[in-house]
Amino acid sequence: MSKQFWAVVVVVILVFVGIFAFTGKKNDNQTSKSSAQATQHTIGKGTTGVTLVEYGDYECPYCEEYYSIVKQVQATYGDKITIQFRNFPLTSVHPNAFAGARAAEAAALQGKFWEMHDALYDSSNWQVWSTSSDPTPYFNQYAQELGLNVTQFKSDYSSSKVNDAVNADMAAGNKLGITGTPTFYLNGKKIEVSNTLDSFQKVIDAEIAKQAKTKS
Repeated sequence: MSKQFWAVVVVVILVFVGIFAFTGKKNDNQTSKSSAQATQHTIGKGTTGVTLVEYGDYECPYCEEYYSIVKQVQATYGDKITIQFRNFPLTSVHPNAFAGARAAEAAALQGKFWEMHDALYDSSNWQVWSTSSDPTPYFNQYAQELGLNVTQFKSDYSSSKVNDAVNADMAAGNKLGITGTPTFYLNGKKIEVSNTLDSFQKVIDAEIAKQAKTKS
């Protein structure tokens, strides 16, 4: 066969190799297969046997709106229920969402997950970092204000450990079929609640009564 023919064959092979190499690249927000488990950030002892789980996105405006109501739920029930938060950043529509989740998980490694969670959702902070082209300076500021070791925070923020934790939460959410945020589960069952304390109280009180009846 002619040298021209083999030259064409070589070029075709190189093109396919190039395509494979390109498609094999991972998104910056993804990691290789990890053994990381979904996070277990909880508050409240859950003495009634009731747990409210939120899958949330820190940049999501609806999550930010629900934040104050969830805080009211926490204040209303205290240790009667357990409240849990898991990361579900909608990266296709919220470019800073994954970064926000990383900030919360980095703070968690210094024992201040909920403090950073609150700082990110605080309306005055949220308006700023969520629209920034680079939110990391704001995260570092919040870390300093929370009394964290900022050097350690920065290191953890960019670590695979934090990345894997966020991805593990997302995998758990995907397994449940979650497509939007916030999404709430009460004792493992998905619930539809409006952005009012009364709406939450109706389903929570009913579940508390159900648990009490089961125990009696």
